[in-house]
Amino acid sequence: MKEHDHDEGDDVRCERCWSWDPLADQRKPDDPPLDVLTTGPVFFDIIFTGLSRLAQPGEELWAKGMGSCPGGIANLATALARLGLRTGLVAGFGDDAYADWMWETLKDQERIDLSSSPRYSNFHSAITVAMTVEGDRAMVTHGHPLPEQLDRYILNAPAARAAVVDLASDTSWWRTIRERGTILFADIGFDETGKWDPADLVPLQYCHAFTPNSVEAMSYTRTESPARAVRKLADLVPFAIVTDGIGGSYAIDQTTGEEAYCPSVAVEAVDATGAGDVFASAVLLGTLAGWPLEHRLRFASLSSSLAVQQFGGSLAAPGWGDISDWWRDTRTRAEGGDLRAEFIRKDYSFLDHIVPKHQVHGVRRAQGTFAGHSDLGADSHRLAEEDWSL
Repeated sequence: MKEHDHDEGDDVRCERCWSWDPLADQRKPDDPPLDVLTTGPVFFDIIFTGLSRLAQPGEELWAKGMGSCPGGIANLATALARLGLRTGLVAGFGDDAYADWMWETLKDQERIDLSSSPRYSNFHSAITVAMTVEGDRAMVTHGHPLPEQLDRYILNAPAARAAVVDLASDTSWWRTIRERGTILFADIGFDETGKWDPADLVPLQYCHAFTPNSVEAMSYTRTESPARAVRKLADLVPFAIVTDGIGGSYAIDQTTGEEAYCPSVAVEAVDATGAGDVFASAVLLGTLAGWPLEHRLRFASLSSSLAVQQFGGSLAAPGWGDISDWWRDTRTRAEGGDLRAEFIRKDYSFLDHIVPKHQVHGVRRAQGTFAGHSDLGADSHRLAEEDWSL
């Protein structure tokens, strides 16, 4: 369904819009076709939850819950798309049933542009089985390297305002898309070698933003706190953000002259898979939208807190219906005299100007088994219409 620009008539015309475009007021005819480009490996994730412990050799345990969903870079791409960003993904897909389901889920359900993603014959999807026990995960993965590098597909992908990149990945194409006007948001993973070589951060010279977690940031900067780490990183990149889980987030944006700390939103976490991707996606949206730094961090903290209350990585990412529901509930509790809700309502009052004023579809969650073709057809629309979020 075509998205609407937002104006005073939207409450009438968008009564049954499929989604919400938070950048509608800023869009221009000559904008790139994509807001953000992502690239990386995809996995078919199977997640077992509700385990009291991990099974011992020779033992069989029954899990209380199970979910299947696209994983890997799909966590990030889905989080971006569910926030209304026009998202492209360059990834290699196989030709097995898992790949068919992930392709349909990402393209048709999440409306992610896969036009530059190749599919390979006689190549099977990488599979990860994850077991969640008391907030921690144990994983087993099987897969093979792609038949080729994806550089040419990335360079031929539709133009984007921003791209999310991994400092540990191939950087040969970074300069090219940067010269085309794409700004780069960088992340980095845990260094299993324990070296934390500062040379790993050299590619930040091409980047606009860097969003490591506190362990990564402190290890690379040889500092003892996230606050000190973010100041060190601000010497390397215009926009530095360090996330510290329940400890909150720290950021310095030299392009606007802002510095901010944001506490986390306290929730009971079910599965933290993909929470960092959701946080980074929300920060990227806020940056493209030109929001104040504090609002960007608070929105990102809220979005990631909503994600960890679901299990399943990519399909745990919140949509605008989830955000609107949370805000409506918070306002209702504040009006009812809930003191904590009153403070939260004050901190998040900027949401009044951001959340959609019309109803939007709910988003799908991870399912026990991957859906068949019919689940993305008429039945999915019928189910979605019964699950309006506002």
